[in-house]
Amino acid sequence: MIERQEIGQRMSRIVKHNGTVYLCGQVCADATQGITEQTQSMLDKVENLLEQAGSDKEHMLSATIYLKDMNDFVAMNAVWDNWVPAGHAPARACVEASMARDVLLVEISVIAAEK
Repeated sequence: MIERQEIGQRMSRIVKHNGTVYLCGQVCADATQGITEQTQSMLDKVENLLEQAGSDKEHMLSATIYLKDMNDFVAMNAVWDNWVPAGHAPARACVEASMARDVLLVEISVIAAEK
């Protein structure tokens, strides 16, 4: 069975199937901020969605991070490294990408297991 939450015309924010949680791409809450703040608010949104889906940071399986500019890699990783629980880092990829809006500096897509 596939369960979808917060369904929109274009995407669902959460999709669950066979104990796996898929989140749609998450961006920051305030795109006027710099990379540190955008990364933190983006990860806060991920954490809230994982909780809503019956998961958490310790159950992340995979994360794909999209950076507008790889020059922000170190600053983004400083926030990421403080956010991910020790010993629970997911498989991860980080790539430079054009963003849907020019002011966005970072986006993430997360897959997790249900608790």
